[in-house]
Amino acid sequence: MERVDAEQVTLLREVLAATGWLERTGEFGRALRVSVRTPGGLLLVGTPAEDPWHLAAHLDDESRLGAMPELSPTLVRWSPPPDAPPHLRIGLERLERAQRGETLFVVAEEEAPVPLLERVDDARRTGAVILAMDGGDRELQGLAHEALTVSPEESLLSFDGAQHLVSAAAAQETPEARPRPGLRDRLARVLDKISGTAADESHLR
Repeated sequence: MERVDAEQVTLLREVLAATGWLERTGEFGRALRVSVRTPGGLLLVGTPAEDPWHLAAHLDDESRLGAMPELSPTLVRWSPPPDAPPHLRIGLERLERAQRGETLFVVAEEEAPVPLLERVDDARRTGAVILAMDGGDRELQGLAHEALTVSPEESLLSFDGAQHLVSAAAAQETPEARPRPGLRDRLARVLDKISGTAADESHLR
């Protein structure tokens, strides 16, 4: 993230410290982080009126600076120009191929149109994780596994500001975000130590 953006996030956090917004955006950002498993598996789509360029840029920065390639989004556009670079001319047909193991992140400050809702519903049925950042769209919220609503009437946090906080939170590693070692992992480490000790002792004989 560029310095100016980092400073904006810091200022936002100071202003919002006692409002509950840091907790909500942080929780949503962590949900985003843990839902994305593989590079290229995060599909980011907006509305016909606005592609989510801002959030795409922030997530791409966080992915690069944090060495987390899975956070770099695939921007899905409603009307990509045919002469755009390959990564910028991915159309809605990509949503038809959404599958289990992928995450579809819908950014819609205005009401999501029916064609988008239908594609989101189809993606959910095929097993994709659905995340939504919206301005109060109940239908979109109903399709999402996790949703963050930033109402137009909200005076403390703008829709744009929420995107800053979510992308920053998605890149932050917390103890909760780290996978806890299972029994097999713990046993494997114990066995490794035992076998390593035995090997070391064999050299002394």
